[in-house]
Order: sequence, then structure tokens, then C-alpha cells
Amino acid sequence: MVQYWPEAFGVDAAGIVEQAGDLVTDFEVGDEVFALCGIGGKTAAFQEIATVPQHAVSKKPESCSFEEVASLPICYLTAAAAILFGLHVPIPHISPTAPGEPMSPPRSVLVLGGGSAVAGAAIQMLRSALPDAAILTASSLHHTERLLGLGASKVFDRSSSSLISDITEAVPGGVDAILDCVAAAAADPSLFDALDADGSRLYSQVFTGEQVNVPKGIKSAVVFGRQTFGAPGGQMAMSALGKLLESGQYKLPVPIKVIGKGWDAVGDGMLNFEARASGEKPIASI
Repeated sequence: MVQYWPEAFGVDAAGIVEQAGDLVTDFEVGDEVFALCGIGGKTAAFQEIATVPQHAVSKKPESCSFEEVASLPICYLTAAAAILFGLHVPIPHISPTAPGEPMSPPRSVLVLGGGSAVAGAAIQMLRSALPDAAILTASSLHHTERLLGLGASKVFDRSSSSLISDITEAVPGGVDAILDCVAAAAADPSLFDALDADGSRLYSQVFTGEQVNVPKGIKSAVVFGRQTFGAPGGQMAMSALGKLLESGQYKLPVPIKVIGKGWDAVGDGMLNFEARASGEKPIASI
């Protein structure tokens, strides 16, 4: 909540290091970087200079543009939190263990909101963490080729009246877990019928502000991106992302759309967000 005006907003940014604190060891002036910025004040992204802690920063690979890497941090970290804290599945490039009690890994996961950047990030990390699992997603079908390329096993039409039966036909009995990137189950509680009655029955919900009424017997967790920093190995999650990009092991979860240059372009991007456009990430160059 905004406490006073004027205020600065924005959480994702990329640029060049202007100054490094005395305790900073991984970066120096002139480094090209991208970062998860803070919430408000001198730490926010929508300003010419932002102050960011070292663990929230990663070096920009030469193969990527500033605009591309600026699209990544919060969606990547949110997807990681959903997997680590909601599904209790370790992510290899972050840590060999996940928070909470050890659990049998899910054999199948349904990712809701497949057209979103969080889903695109989650599918890639799920495929890395669970190479033999069925990774299903519900989305507009024009995203199918991209989602399969990110590691999804199958893409279902999110608007189909037979969605649940289509899923249970593909995975007899239903899936072990649901990762809900867009609070889809708030509008359509029947999505819980896609869970296997005899499976893990996990529901990992990305925090959106929407209230989801989770049926009894389902293990539910609400997650947000900055949680990842508190997971085992989480302080290195951002630096690991830069290395994955450099090696080609992580792709842009959605295409970017450069909407312009300057502060007016930021306003245009917010209008794009309000219109709930999916399948692309608006980026403004400052």
C-alpha cells in the first residue's frame, strides 16, 4: 500500500552498475546486470537509479538484451517459489532440497494460466526438476507451440467445456498437483476435480489477491516471488538464472514487446497489464 506521494513503483529492471557497496563481492562498476528491485522508494525499478541488494542481482549474458533480461526476475522467482514451497519439489540449479517435510515428488502437475510468464517459467523448472513427470497446462491454444517448446507434455484448451475430462483422460485418475499461476480456481472451482483422489493432492497458488476456496483434503499453499530467497540455496537463485540463460538452459517464458522509450512508455505498459494481455511481456526502455 502506498504510504505517501510521490512514490516509485516497478520490480523488474536491467542496467549498468553505477556504484557498489563496500561488502559487495560479485559485482563492480560497469557490470551489465538485471535485478529484482524493491517495493517503493529508492529500491523500486521505475527510476533512473535503484538500490538493490546483491542477492537480487544477476549478470546479464552477452547473448541477451537489456529488454529481454528485464522481463525475467519476478516471474522466475515466483515460479520457483510455487515449486519449492507449494509442491515441495527441489529445483536442481537452486538447491537439492526443498522447504518443509520431504515428500514423494508428484508424477503429474497441471499448470493453470499457461499463457502467463510465471507459467512459462514454472514449466521449464518443473521439466528440469521432474524430467519424467507429465507436465500439463491449460491455456489459449495459440500458445501451444511455445509451451511445448518450454517443456510441457500437453496443452489443453482452457476454455473447453470438456477440460477436466480431457485432463483425466490424458492422466488416468487425474494429476497429483496443480500449480495455479492466475487464481484460475477462484473463477472455476471445478478445476480441483482434475486432482487424483489417491494422489498427493497439492495446490500451489501464486498470490494474486483473489480468494480461492480450496476443498478439504487438498494441501494448499499461497506463494510469492520473494519467498524464494528464503529457501535452501535461494540467495543464489538470481545468479543461477544468469548462468542458465548464458548456457541456453533457460528461455524467455514469453516473448517481450518493447512498447517504447521513456516514462510515458511505462504508463502504456500498465494499460497493457490492466487489459490482461497474455503471452507477451511489455518492456519500456528508459
